[in-house]
Amino acid sequence: MRYVIYGAGAVGGTIGGRLAQHGADVVLVARGDHGRAIRSGGLRLHSPDDSVVLPIPCVEHPGEIDLRPDDVVVLSMKTQDTAPALDALRAVAPPELAVVCAQNGVENERLAARRFANVYAMCVMLPATHLEPGSVDVSSSPVSGILDLGRYPSGADDVAAAIAADLERSSFSSRPDPRIMRLKYSKLLSNLGNALDAACGPGARGGDLHARARKEALECYAAAGIDAATAEEDRARRGNLMSIRPIEGRPRGGSSSWQSLARGTGSIESDYLNGEVVLLGRLHDVPTPVNALLQSTAARLAREGGQPGSVPLDDLVAQLA
Repeated sequence: MRYVIYGAGAVGGTIGGRLAQHGADVVLVARGDHGRAIRSGGLRLHSPDDSVVLPIPCVEHPGEIDLRPDDVVVLSMKTQDTAPALDALRAVAPPELAVVCAQNGVENERLAARRFANVYAMCVMLPATHLEPGSVDVSSSPVSGILDLGRYPSGADDVAAAIAADLERSSFSSRPDPRIMRLKYSKLLSNLGNALDAACGPGARGGDLHARARKEALECYAAAGIDAATAEEDRARRGNLMSIRPIEGRPRGGSSSWQSLARGTGSIESDYLNGEVVLLGRLHDVPTPVNALLQSTAARLAREGGQPGSVPLDDLVAQLA
């Protein structure tokens, strides 16, 4: 089984790097300066316990790979980049290959299932940072992260079991879950704080506005009949598996949305995190003012080149009042 990591940033770089480090056949797909740095000098993977340089094959476009039906393509770009990435993949890929959505939110699987028959959802709990070309930091060790997966929309098969086994051998905790979307909807509740983290700084995450955003989401879930894993289930799965520690000489960044602003990418995933709740609210007549404000604030910062943490939390509270 060969793994094609499509979008080898923080999450994809960590998954691909650890798989390759433990003997799996891996090809990375990475664009721009990051891809060029990997091709010229390898992927630099830093953790609290070690820093390694991994000479993993890396291409700019999936069309440069002779894709096979038994390949596993792991999507790890942000959701706003998923549709064009899938179109590029469909143009060169066998229709039966497995596509794994190792991404935040719940839209990527829907996009992939429009184009491919064998789609898998992965719930990603992986504290990783990508701020400089060719380099990825993963802050948890010895377990790099928790990566459960299952078929979309439901079910678990031999492919999911094989992927989970490879991940287990590669410093992750992973298991097949036939009801994987319950975990992804639960993870979305946590990701609603990404816009707060990006706009106001890490101290705003987990506070009153995040709690209000979660409450809106849960009301939308109830109205839409969406089943999400409970907080107790989430805590039980995480347990004490991940030990997040500092990496010497490398300050840790914020959420994936914080990193998008820090790198000045010009886009951010809030339309598919807080925006997912806003969409559900509009479909089911549930008010979502907090999520709508967080969505629009994060999008404005990305569009205008705003810096992470540049919005006073009191300003957001005042707007809601």
